[in-house]
Amino acid sequence: MMMTETIEQRLTGLGVSEGIRIGRAFVYKPLKLDDIKESKTDQPDQELARLEQAKAQCALELSELIERAKQTLGEEKAAILKGQISFLNDPAFYPPMQKLIQNEQWSAETAVRRTVNQVAGLFEAMASEYMRERAADIRDVGGRLMTQLVGHQGARLSDIASEVIIVADDLTPSDTVQLDKQFVLGFVTRIGGKTSHTAILANSLGIAAVLGLGSAIEQIQHGEELIINGSTGECVLYPKESTKEDFAAAFAAEQKEQESLNAYRELAAVTKDGFSFEMAANIGTPQEAAGLLEKGAEAIGLYRTEFLFMSASQMPSEEIQFEAYRQAAEAMQGRPVVIRTLDIGGDKELPYLQLPEELNPFLGYRAIRLCLDQKQLFITQLRAIIRAGAYGNVKIMFPMISGMDEWRQAKALYDEARQQLISEGANIGEAIEIGIMIEIPSAALMADRLAKEVDFFSIGTNDLVQYTVAVDRMNEKVSYLYDYFHPAVLQLIKSVIDASNKHGKWTGMCGSMAGDPLAAPLLVGLGLHEWSMSPSAIQRIKQTVRKLERSACEQLTERLLDLDTPAEIRSELEAFLKLQQ
Repeated sequence: MMMTETIEQRLTGLGVSEGIRIGRAFVYKPLKLDDIKESKTDQPDQELARLEQAKAQCALELSELIERAKQTLGEEKAAILKGQISFLNDPAFYPPMQKLIQNEQWSAETAVRRTVNQVAGLFEAMASEYMRERAADIRDVGGRLMTQLVGHQGARLSDIASEVIIVADDLTPSDTVQLDKQFVLGFVTRIGGKTSHTAILANSLGIAAVLGLGSAIEQIQHGEELIINGSTGECVLYPKESTKEDFAAAFAAEQKEQESLNAYRELAAVTKDGFSFEMAANIGTPQEAAGLLEKGAEAIGLYRTEFLFMSASQMPSEEIQFEAYRQAAEAMQGRPVVIRTLDIGGDKELPYLQLPEELNPFLGYRAIRLCLDQKQLFITQLRAIIRAGAYGNVKIMFPMISGMDEWRQAKALYDEARQQLISEGANIGEAIEIGIMIEIPSAALMADRLAKEVDFFSIGTNDLVQYTVAVDRMNEKVSYLYDYFHPAVLQLIKSVIDASNKHGKWTGMCGSMAGDPLAAPLLVGLGLHEWSMSPSAIQRIKQTVRKLERSACEQLTERLLDLDTPAEIRSELEAFLKLQQ
């Protein structure tokens, strides 16, 4: 009998966690709600008892997973699972199941299936990507309830004992907590986006991941050899020998390059003619701060506090926030920690805030605008940050400042929060430096005036580019226009750095431009003081900066600012860097 020859196939998803991995596919298919047929009962009391028992078992299982998550991922990631327990007691989730059994005599399985599909469907229909992705949490809880009811014994992620690449429709937060990095090389999912819990946890665990593969994932068979690239989002099925050799070589080169970059961990980012620049990291949780010093970070240039809020089922208290900020401050052992106040809105929502839907959310009720309106929320966070300042070198940064009025209002609320703590006799340490993000063109144009009052600037290039050239970077039809080398953007960046220098202040950058080696000569030439980026980029930027001379970069920058297009600027930078090798 002739064997059917398999043909190499290449699929593309969304790369959300870096790394090339080659391994066998572990196709994970947990119980699906819709696999259970609907049925009626003539013993509703018995069904209610079964449902209550399943709920109790589900809560116990989640509690055990939460404890495991605390040990492996930290308190904030464990809060994702705590949110799922809260669903079990939510009046919109569990009581409707009971009513379907009592009033309509559906079986417990049918009540779970109908309620979960209805509630998850409501979330999936929402405009916000973040809210749509929360439907996965609801289905996760529903799946756990159903598993308890029917006694399903499928493949368990916690039982994996050999190296595999997990392939699944999605990996829920409680799934991801069970992954053992020793054996899980990476994972591929049918759905998921950059803001999903799956993506956040993948990065925390350092596991290569490709999400959003769509229906193409059905082509991947259990046990088949699979190659994934978590940087590009590429997946290769049934790879030819030559392809495996190419990817193996790329993997080896990746490892070798990383080894060579490790030599820069302890080195400063200083040019050949002696000018140094502070290399900082962007983080979202205090757990990420723990290993930053070993990765060569000299500071935290952006602590995104919204992840603490987004992973909770209710508003984090002052104590919960204080503990998170204190942990980050202590982990950096006296080095700067720039904490950005709540930047929610736009594509990031909080269910418990019940924010209204907006036609243009990126131009609407978000970040500092929300905080100035909901003053108690803002003062609670400011109090927590100020208290954390007693445990390290903490700085505060306000996002989305458009002009002097917003800056002064925010500063006044900081002063109010600080005075409250002084009156209470709280331990708050020294006065904290307070700065603003420059991500709105109006703030960049007013930098000379703002620099007289603020302590520092941090340029958020991601939003600054979007607002300057009027481009939604997530819209593939116009994404080609999104470029931080646009001459107008560079002029704004220059004006901000010049203003801070004039008034004796400093300017940082926490957007993706700071972690791009191609931009390094330009940023050196402009005199950017602090560069904040993904921790994985720090060593490469140090390597690049140490090959440069500031005097040559300043001359290059003068030429670049006279060019007309991003393409011309990129070309000049590429040619310049080649000469530095």
